[in-house]
Amino acid sequence: MKIGLIGLNQTGKTTLFELLTGRDAGAATGGKGAANVGVGLVPDERVDFLSALYQPKKTTYAKIELTDVAGFAVSGDGGNSAAAKFLNDVRPCDALVHVIRAFDSDSVIHDLESIDPSRDLEAVETEMLFADLEMIERRIGRINAGKKITKEHTEEMALLQRCYERLEKGGSIVDMELSEEERAAVRGFAFLSSIPRLAVVNMDERQWSAGAFPNEDALRALCTKLNIPLILLCAEMELEISRLPDEDKEMFMEDMGIEQPGIAVLARAVYGLLGLISFLTVGADEVRAWTIEDGTIAKKAAGKVHSDIERGFIRAEVVKYDSIKELGSMAKVKEKGLFRLEGKEYIVADGDIINFRFNV
Repeated sequence: MKIGLIGLNQTGKTTLFELLTGRDAGAATGGKGAANVGVGLVPDERVDFLSALYQPKKTTYAKIELTDVAGFAVSGDGGNSAAAKFLNDVRPCDALVHVIRAFDSDSVIHDLESIDPSRDLEAVETEMLFADLEMIERRIGRINAGKKITKEHTEEMALLQRCYERLEKGGSIVDMELSEEERAAVRGFAFLSSIPRLAVVNMDERQWSAGAFPNEDALRALCTKLNIPLILLCAEMELEISRLPDEDKEMFMEDMGIEQPGIAVLARAVYGLLGLISFLTVGADEVRAWTIEDGTIAKKAAGKVHSDIERGFIRAEVVKYDSIKELGSMAKVKEKGLFRLEGKEYIVADGDIINFRFNV
């Protein structure tokens, strides 16, 4: 699961990246303007419980790969997006996270010299729109410049024109009504506005404690209009807490009213945005969380573990996490008759603990 962090300059985006990945972005070696890439482990109390129960040699949490592109200034010229070269780094991402500044700071001056979250979100969305329009114009230009325009080219141009008209009206490609074939074609273009997006408001400690930030109503209204989920974080405060000794972290999080760490909040929002769930495998060697799309059948889920298991799938032995947590052992789960055998068409549910039987 690849997530791109995007935003204007001075939003605290890199602080958020460091919080989510535990990686010092200042140590990047890719040169000025290069994207930082890191991995964040998704906290999961189910994995914690099962790991304590089974004492495996290895515990593996679900992962999110994060790409932090350089912040950019607003160009606003409509035909040559200054942000396009930065945004190209996140075209392969599964979801984009707008990092929006709400925090106030005398030492970190906003490029636009004032704090206005809805203005900033709209500015970045506009830059993405410009970049997509630019890409469509180039592609149509290449087709028209070719020696022969085929039937496939004609169909492609018709789809591109529909996308162009949608963007010209301020819409987003991700919300267009498209056939499965058209959606596959759009994925091939990797339009920025075809990628699901959510917004993170980066607050300061005072705002976090008050539970409010400047121009909040306007931002919430804009997110509703654009169909973009909104979450709130205080990246600087959480980053400081994350650097404390383990025995102090929980106390400080409780004092500051932080129920879950930022990576868990972001992961939950991304899972909901992309329609993802996790199933679990357990044993003496490893306890592991596996991320799949909601609605995945057992045979396909088996392929997530290994292609041979999918190919030779016989059955899935399924236990609900809540059952083993309540009863405390697999033996007691079996005694209560809560251990089930499922076939290849079984739809995997979030939190299922599965052992795949196979033969190849």
